[in-house]
Amino acid sequence: MMEIELKRPKIALIGNPNSGKSTVFNQLTGLRQKTGNFPGVTVDLKEGSLRFPSGLEAVLIDFPGTYSLYPTSSDEKLVSAVLANPADAYFPDAVVYIADVTNLEKHLLLLTQLLDLGLPILMALNMADTAESMGMKINASKISEALDIPVLLISGRTGNNILKLTLEIERLITKKTDKPRRPVYALTAIEKQVAEAVCLNLKEENPYRALQLAHHHAWLPFLHKNEREVLATIVQTKNFQSLRFQVDETLDRFDRFTPIVQASIQKPPTFPNTLTDKIDAFLTNRWAGPVIFFVVMMLIFQAIFDWSVYPMDLIEAGFSALTDFIQSNLPDNWFTELLTEGVLAGLSGILVFVPQIALLFLLVTILEEVGYMARVVFMFDKTMRRFGMNGRSVVALIGGSACAVPAIMSSRTIGNWKERLITVLVTPFISCSARIPVYLVLIGLAVPKVRFFGFLSAQSLVFGAMYALGVVAALLSGWAMKRWLRTRESSFLAIELPVYRMPFWKNVWLTVWEKVTAFIIGAGKIIVVVSIALWALSRFGPGDAIEVARSQAQAQAHTLQLDTIHTEDFIKQRELEASWAGQMGRGIAPVIRPLGYDWKIGIALLTSFAAREVFTGTLAVLYNMGSAEGGINDRSDNEAKATLREKMRKETFLDSGKPVYTFATALSLLVFYALAMQCMSTLAVVRRETGSWKWAGFQFFFMSGLAYCCAWMVYLVFS
Repeated sequence: MMEIELKRPKIALIGNPNSGKSTVFNQLTGLRQKTGNFPGVTVDLKEGSLRFPSGLEAVLIDFPGTYSLYPTSSDEKLVSAVLANPADAYFPDAVVYIADVTNLEKHLLLLTQLLDLGLPILMALNMADTAESMGMKINASKISEALDIPVLLISGRTGNNILKLTLEIERLITKKTDKPRRPVYALTAIEKQVAEAVCLNLKEENPYRALQLAHHHAWLPFLHKNEREVLATIVQTKNFQSLRFQVDETLDRFDRFTPIVQASIQKPPTFPNTLTDKIDAFLTNRWAGPVIFFVVMMLIFQAIFDWSVYPMDLIEAGFSALTDFIQSNLPDNWFTELLTEGVLAGLSGILVFVPQIALLFLLVTILEEVGYMARVVFMFDKTMRRFGMNGRSVVALIGGSACAVPAIMSSRTIGNWKERLITVLVTPFISCSARIPVYLVLIGLAVPKVRFFGFLSAQSLVFGAMYALGVVAALLSGWAMKRWLRTRESSFLAIELPVYRMPFWKNVWLTVWEKVTAFIIGAGKIIVVVSIALWALSRFGPGDAIEVARSQAQAQAHTLQLDTIHTEDFIKQRELEASWAGQMGRGIAPVIRPLGYDWKIGIALLTSFAAREVFTGTLAVLYNMGSAEGGINDRSDNEAKATLREKMRKETFLDSGKPVYTFATALSLLVFYALAMQCMSTLAVVRRETGSWKWAGFQFFFMSGLAYCCAWMVYLVFS
């Protein structure tokens, strides 16, 4: 399958950040796309199938946003590395360059560099609808003539001219031309000497690509040791001062394309005070802005609770009906038990929270689409610098509310090493979507359903407080690390604030679909494996421990004169304690008992290190294994179909008979999961991003130790 895909033409979608490139990608590919990583690195790769009206298909690759082939971030380095290596698996057959027509001059530096690489290229001037509303007049034909490439106006948001863009792309990859392109930038005498030497020694044909090899020979990953040594020798003998030549080239390019922009785009004499300006005066106000952001986030948390009730009830009812159907139609054996008490119990413990996770993704994506999140970055830049980070760190921290893994990857846009490292280390404090199932179960147990002012519930306030706790922990940790990690390097924030616009709903739904399906598939695979393993560990024990526990429990139940129902439950509990899972849980019980946790919670803590959301699935399996519910005919229908939360509410310590899930225990668990490093994937990404297990190990022990201490203090205060 992969071989067939590689034979299709590869089209690179390239452009500056905030050019609307991803929206155009969604317009061109729809659901025919997948997300992965470039080989060997953790940078996101979006790849989609582009179908032309003629029936021809091509692979469209959405490259990370890039300002120049002289990179200042890891994302930009990846793009430069791919384009400097024609043998790379992702080296494109053609390029579609997406530029924001309202700020075209800022977007032409990279375009002219790509032209000098000799790639077939066309330029799509995006946001044409915005330019028209601003009173701008664009002569695309004049730009096309000056640059000698196809140029057309499009709108990724409205879909205007997307079909025309598709036809133009097909024409670009099917037409054959041997006409040499005149370089935009004329190499200086020294640059020519360097390029010629590189071409001669490394058999490179394009002079500008040869020059790129000389500029970046120290870090380009595909170069062999001998090639790197040859390039270093050329640079030294030719007295090639890379940084100075980069600056001179950049200034020369601006001198060449600025007149083209001025001659092709007519702007109104003075830009009017637009609606965006009026909204920004209020939303980015020094005092009102942060308050508005806080109110917006609280409304999101309230919506997550209020709008998801009915779909959650439907999912619970669906799993209950499916379990009843399987128990009624399959023989009563170990396989049926594995299916109902293991796999389905585990999956239901996590999938019931999909509506709330989908709502979180939906609302945050809408805020990004309308342009509000860019303002958040701008507003909090000065604040973040006090805590060892910068405004771009806000992107990672906000992204952490979905998943820490891609959020940590996004820190590659931060050029300052110290600020990037601090961002990587503190981002997992931000409550991700995987914590939502844990929060919702425990908040439902601990917090009463009371409302303030008629609409704001206590549960949503506590839910928001968990996010606030993560933010405070991240900021305070960043503040401490800022003083611990010493560096003289400084950085500055440069960001384009897009105009406010209505969300492009196709883009919103595609984003939500992608994130929710990734969550379901990712969590589902882990849950199935963990549930099967847990069922086996809970079903079997060492030697004849299960049989001994059963006979002892029967004798004790007879002595206590328990009825049939409670006798069955008593036996199930004793069997579970004697199982391998029970042995493991009792082994760690002394460590976690000071926090108010029993051995079942201990097992859930261990298994949830694979993924935080496994916590609820683990408890669902354990409480299913430890109860006779569903197997006793004289039980009431409500008891037989008790939800996980109801089962947790009834759980007691065997030695004292006191409830396990008291207010203090629930709050302690909430704090523990808000602060602990409970995710193998995050640790692996931290190791890859920092290049050392040292930082990943530091992060794990620091976060876990902080979580344990804070959870212990909370339990002491409220018990």
